[in-house]
Amino acid sequence: MDRHGIAIAAMANIDLTHRLRDVETRFESIEAALGDPSVVNDPNELRRQSKLHSELGRIVARYRELKTVDARIAQARELLTDSDPDLVDMAHAELGDAEEARATLLDELQVLLLPKDPLDDRNTIMEIRAGTGGDEAALFAYDLFRLYSHYAEGRGWRVEMLSSNTTGLNGFREVIFSVEGDHVYSRLKFEAGTHRVQRVPDTETQGRIHTSAVTVAVLPEAEEVDVEIRTEDLRIDVFRSGGPGGQSVNTTDSAVRVTHIPTGLVVQCQDEKSQHKNKAKALKVLRSRMLEAEIGRAHAEQAASRKEMVGSGDRSQRIRTYNYPQNRLTDHRINLTLYSLDRIMEGDLDAVVNPLMMADQAEKLSATEQA
Repeated sequence: MDRHGIAIAAMANIDLTHRLRDVETRFESIEAALGDPSVVNDPNELRRQSKLHSELGRIVARYRELKTVDARIAQARELLTDSDPDLVDMAHAELGDAEEARATLLDELQVLLLPKDPLDDRNTIMEIRAGTGGDEAALFAYDLFRLYSHYAEGRGWRVEMLSSNTTGLNGFREVIFSVEGDHVYSRLKFEAGTHRVQRVPDTETQGRIHTSAVTVAVLPEAEEVDVEIRTEDLRIDVFRSGGPGGQSVNTTDSAVRVTHIPTGLVVQCQDEKSQHKNKAKALKVLRSRMLEAEIGRAHAEQAASRKEMVGSGDRSQRIRTYNYPQNRLTDHRINLTLYSLDRIMEGDLDAVVNPLMMADQAEKLSATEQA
């Protein structure tokens, strides 16, 4: 590294140290506040401060490890000038180990200090729709719903059905459901896009492989403060629920269709026997779709000046291929290929999500360095 490169690295190290000191100071301030009766007796403020304490605590723990390692490095360097050759050999070994540990900690801290997506800790609403491929696409829509349900169960998340439109072959033309739990959106947001499946349908007598497609939308659950929905902007229609083949599910007008007149967005829910419950679910989905539209506009503005990041949620993008004959899953965004499709479809989605999260972090790091 030339002198210019060394100077830049030194400045970056100083900037990182300043940021870590600021984080530690803020962490200690929050720690003190958690003992303040005015905070303890305010559930909302206590929840907010506790969340910040937990988030900053991970950074502070690594920073304090870094300070310990820096002390080890300083001691080892002092021993390098000792007259005892055995001590010098020990110092060289200790210095090598400590510098390796320091490099690892710095990498971790850079990732921990990356700007957080403010929506990452939100619950999500997922919408799966059968695309090209007819009944086979609908069957795969069901398979994806099953995959996400198993994945959620494994992580201790809760799944609630909001709306579904089934076929007579145990498939979904459309299914909308919510997932609630710890940092749900941070992991499921990478599922947004077009999923292509290649397999031999059960009804295929010639053994030919069919290609079908399913679209997945992942919406961060909107809170009332995120989106304002005025009553006068809504048209509420109620009707009798219908099931596969046109048969009646309920004998009362419990199904609800909500139309947001200014945007033209329409949400329909009929799974519940209660009109009020269906209306509440429809408004929940509508609010999240409106938030997603707002986020989409912001992403479009950012895309005009920089490359789109992994997980941008462009539904027109084919993000993944599921090839059943080869037991292969390929995620096209990061050129990831895994020959464990059977395990993934049973809920082992972390094998795909973790590399996507790492790629997203690398993209953000690169953008930070270039800024």
